[in-house]
Amino acid sequence: MPVKALYPGTFDPPTNGHVDLIQRGSKIFDQLTVAILINPVKNPLFTVEERVEMLAEVTSTLPNVSVATFDGLMVDFARRQGANAVLRGIRAISDYEHEFQMALMNRRLAPEVETVFLQPAGRYSFVSSRMVKEVFSFGGDVSGLVPPNVLKRLRERIHNGNA
Repeated sequence: MPVKALYPGTFDPPTNGHVDLIQRGSKIFDQLTVAILINPVKNPLFTVEERVEMLAEVTSTLPNVSVATFDGLMVDFARRQGANAVLRGIRAISDYEHEFQMALMNRRLAPEVETVFLQPAGRYSFVSSRMVKEVFSFGGDVSGLVPPNVLKRLRERIHNGNA
């Protein structure tokens, strides 16, 4: 049976840590859907459409990877997509505690959907979207932490005064 996985998140903005997990996940799973959570409460820097575009650009060379959006419970979206696995990244022990609790709740809600944890490459183990936005907003250099297309959009967003 083919294994179809979701990699859910807000991806605001997508980082090289995300891309690392997507690339590695594409080798593990038959199909991988990068699933962008629509969550206006988080006050995102980029619109959902912009995040879809950025992720579609960075995954364009991976034929078994697609990008989609969802709201509500991830397990409901997983069922609608026919996914039987969820990919989650863990950078540190603090991530593990939160991710472990979420995985147990998801297992209770959808026991047929397995959660698979991957650690990002060591050079990205400290990178988060929140940190990238914060460092960039204060003029810090985030090149090498985000894909070039994302860096370009960050520069445009900050330069245009929309941040």
